[in-house]
Amino acid sequence: MTYHSAVQKSLPESGTPAPTYPISSVNNALRLLLLFRQQRSVRLTEACQYLGVANSTAHRLLAMLAYHGFVQQEPGSRTYVAGPALVDVGLAVVQALDVREQARDTLRELAAEFDETAHLAVLEGRMVRFLDAVEGGRALRVTPRTGAMLPAHCTSVGKAMLSKLTADQLDRVYPPDIGALETRTKRSITSREQLTVALERARRQGYAVNRAESEDGVGSVAIAFYDLRHQLASIAVAAPLSRLDKGRIATMADALKKVARALGGGPRSS
Repeated sequence: MTYHSAVQKSLPESGTPAPTYPISSVNNALRLLLLFRQQRSVRLTEACQYLGVANSTAHRLLAMLAYHGFVQQEPGSRTYVAGPALVDVGLAVVQALDVREQARDTLRELAAEFDETAHLAVLEGRMVRFLDAVEGGRALRVTPRTGAMLPAHCTSVGKAMLSKLTADQLDRVYPPDIGALETRTKRSITSREQLTVALERARRQGYAVNRAESEDGVGSVAIAFYDLRHQLASIAVAAPLSRLDKGRIATMADALKKVARALGGGPRSS
């Protein structure tokens, strides 16, 4: 599989129909920006292969994005990283979401109780966006993922939220004929069938667990809740797998259930 096809498949559909009269240059520029939620940097050759355009075309697109501050070129190389404008836009979106304010004290309490990293996330299609995090004080701890996006089926927060969807809602996000799912580690869920089993387990337990499915050596326990605007969100406690035995997972799950009830807990009324 080429770099172009591999990365293109990793970028999920937004659910919005394609415009009737697309502008190719704008489309290509936006697709380049989307690459930065999958990887920290993009080389000029990668941009060419991904877009299927000439070196000069990719260079002009990146130069325009750099002019507006959305990307910046690393000195002495043809590698580009996210620029201040792109970071500012992402942070502005995150800061505008009220659920961060609602859940901030809860994140602090969970981080203090378990001395581990607590995450807050929301569901966006087949991805989860991490909105906020509070770290524990241990030297070896999980790094906050604030601002990052990951495949929902590879995370505990994603599985917790997906378990709250109706069958029709889940089919729209993960069609039964979707084929192989994107993976992050050897333990990632790879098929719709595996995902269905995992979501059934999450519903029975009332929480979801991630055992090195998004990052090797890292696990987490999560629960979903509805915020004050009745939007679905999730909170997780993440830790190195070496500190996540069955007993500690159960203790974390109990604590998460309590905070979910305090934050709103139940599903939206129909």
